[in-house]
Amino acid sequence: MTDETVNSSRSARDAVLAVRDEVGKVVVGQHGVLSGVIASLLTNGHVLLEGVPGVAKTLLAKTLAAAFDMEFTRIQFTPDLMPSDVIGQSVFEQSPGSAPSFRFREGPVFTNLLLADEINRTPPKTQAALLEAMEERQVTFDSVTRRLPDPFLVIATQNPIEYEGTYPLPEAQLDRFLFKLQVQYPSVEQELAMVAMHDAGMDPHDIHGAGVRAVASGVDLANARAEIRAIRVDPVVQQYIVDLCRATRESPALQLGVSPRGTTWLLRAAKSWAWLSGRSFVTPDEVKAVSKPCLRHRIMVRPELEIEGTLADNVLDGLLATVPAPR
Repeated sequence: MTDETVNSSRSARDAVLAVRDEVGKVVVGQHGVLSGVIASLLTNGHVLLEGVPGVAKTLLAKTLAAAFDMEFTRIQFTPDLMPSDVIGQSVFEQSPGSAPSFRFREGPVFTNLLLADEINRTPPKTQAALLEAMEERQVTFDSVTRRLPDPFLVIATQNPIEYEGTYPLPEAQLDRFLFKLQVQYPSVEQELAMVAMHDAGMDPHDIHGAGVRAVASGVDLANARAEIRAIRVDPVVQQYIVDLCRATRESPALQLGVSPRGTTWLLRAAKSWAWLSGRSFVTPDEVKAVSKPCLRHRIMVRPELEIEGTLADNVLDGLLATVPAPR
């Protein structure tokens, strides 16, 4: 790389790391989750956040959009939500001196960062309204295709313990998420720090009042993505990625393995993670670091093993321990 490229890379990385610090002003802990969401944005992927209520899933998404200076839209998914409430609809207009006509009114999906809050509370018909948007970054309505803004990121949330009145996401939609990240409770120290912030008067609904500001721009994001595309992946590491994904299709513990789309996403996620770590190449360690969040939602454990308590992460741990990694 030339000196100019190295400087550009350092500037973009500094801006992205500044975003992490900015979000940390209001979101205590959750460093791994935040890094995963940023890696998804850098890779042009989407994120499914799974966690109990009150662990700052919505706050993280809102603050990230503010720090990246992106347009933010939130949709509360409910059982009566319709596809037109997501992608938009035609409205009849009649003004003096002109013929009546229909005009397409864009829905909330036309944004940079879309928070699909409790996405599993809406029926499959409405969930499917996001399929084209998530995969092709466009919306087709009334035979007309409209491009979505760039960047475009979907952060969806769901509650892992409440199933009444919910509609599990189909495999086709799960496969469109780069990462499924599990948002855990904070540690004792982190929760004490959070309580101290609230005691000092912090309002989580006023992130700008908490001092959050835009520290990265679309130019920084474009530069970062260009640098990530240039990250080198040795053929032996590519083979390792393929071997790992193919092992899920052959595992007797699984009834559904990783799709070829998942294989390519694992490659891209590893490149993004390497870039965040300051590397110009991908090592097996980066592949291992992103394997579980990238693959856990793309596999299905056999029902008889699931009843016994076997989780997708357990199977992936076994595969990571048995599939030989290059040295």
